[in-house]
Amino acid sequence: MSDQVPATPPATPEPQTFSMDYVKELRAENKGYRLKAQELEGKLKTAEESVANAAKDTDTKVGEANKSASERILRAELKVKAKEAGLIDMDGLKLADLSKVSLKDDGSIDGADALFAGLKEAKPYLFGAANSSTPITPPPTTPPAQKLVKDMTPAEYAVAKAALLK
Repeated sequence: MSDQVPATPPATPEPQTFSMDYVKELRAENKGYRLKAQELEGKLKTAEESVANAAKDTDTKVGEANKSASERILRAELKVKAKEAGLIDMDGLKLADLSKVSLKDDGSIDGADALFAGLKEAKPYLFGAANSSTPITPPPTTPPAQKLVKDMTPAEYAVAKAALLK
């Protein structure tokens, strides 16, 4: 056996006592820290909520902007396809049902050929062989001026009167 000396138990320190004033001071200080921590937690929560709302608003605005940009690109591409299809007036695109036409990720249009084929069948007057050498003139909007009775010869008056009585 080895010669070991039994260890003496460590001496227990005497409990320290604090004055009541010091304890009250520590508790008041602790209360102040707790209240400040609660206030900061409330501010943090408010800030997190405002950041989440701002992110949601931003996502909404970005989505609307992307949708608007896609619609403008779609309309621009449709104008090019309409010109290729022989559409005389681009206002004719307002008559087209664009719900079956979509813009692909690569920028091409899906369903444009079917759209213009259907539009040619339904409204063929919108299409023609427009070229730069023959300008398209719209029909006159005002009727030809009528001749007054005082300016007519008796023979012209008789013809006009007969045409009205028929």
